Amino acid sequence: MTGSPDLPRRPFGRTGLQITPLTIGGGPLGSMPGNFGYEVPAERGVATAVAALTGPVNALDTSNSYSRGESERRVGEALRRIGGLPDGYVLSTKLDRDLDTGEFTGDRMRRSIEESLERLGLDRVPLLHLHDPEHIGFTESMAPGGPVEVLVRLRDEGIAGAIGVAGGPVDMLREFVATDAFDVVLTHNRWTLVDRSAGPLIDDAVARGVGVANAAVFGGGILASGAASTTRYAYKEAAPELLAAVREIERLCAACGVPLGAAAVQFSTRDPRIATTVVGVSRPERIAESVELATLPIPDQLWSDVDSVVARFAAGATR
Repeated sequence: MTGSPDLPRRPFGRTGLQITPLTIGGGPLGSMPGNFGYEVPAERGVATAVAALTGPVNALDTSNSYSRGESERRVGEALRRIGGLPDGYVLSTKLDRDLDTGEFTGDRMRRSIEESLERLGLDRVPLLHLHDPEHIGFTESMAPGGPVEVLVRLRDEGIAGAIGVAGGPVDMLREFVATDAFDVVLTHNRWTLVDRSAGPLIDDAVARGVGVANAAVFGGGILASGAASTTRYAYKEAAPELLAAVREIERLCAACGVPLGAAAVQFSTRDPRIATTVVGVSRPERIAESVELATLPIPDQLWSDVDSVVARFAAGATR
């Protein structure tokens, strides 16, 4: 493979940050076999993080909870090796509940960022998300002294340059966006070739100047390797109608010589509402491969053909 092309940078909502269309997802590089089905040795994870921090992509997303902190530890080691966070680099991490006790309080959020900064070897992060608030819901998250209030204070104190909310349920994320407390929203598995359910959330965010990050465009792998390799979507067994849609989209891609993974990535990166698309990697060479997927020419006709397949799938699923 030849060297990766330079990627443009886009405004990231109202954060003041400029971000590339791709963000490297730090879940796999910390080794999460329960989610991804394979182990990632420590040195390979660190090497992947070094490549992410020094390559054509200017953003990396991790979390306090990924591999119980191992992702952050590996990113921290990579930062040490390269001499610190590069100027203009958009490193994000996330405030997480206690995985052992389930505690998801304001006090826990303070401990979460302290743990993260220690692992990363930093005193601040450019972007800090509230992670998976569906575990306690919107009302408890917004309570006085609760997670959101603490997150806002962390931004006010300069510990976070910008703040976001990262989660799953679309309707709940729309509630958070409507508060105008957040600079960024991160949605996953719900704006892909075969799932368009995050559309209203994305529209809400853009209308309010909130930057949109879209993650898990491969749906856990099936939209990268195809339905012959797995029958799971978003880490659970896929409905027969969804598998049929994937197979039909695979056929359309093959007919025009486009890798399924390229269509999956560019479905997101070509959307002008989406500032950046998060793609998880576990090997240094995957970064250049991801950039290639994002920049490969794709005929316009494929997008309308894919939309037709998804419309038929949606109609069948609602009968």
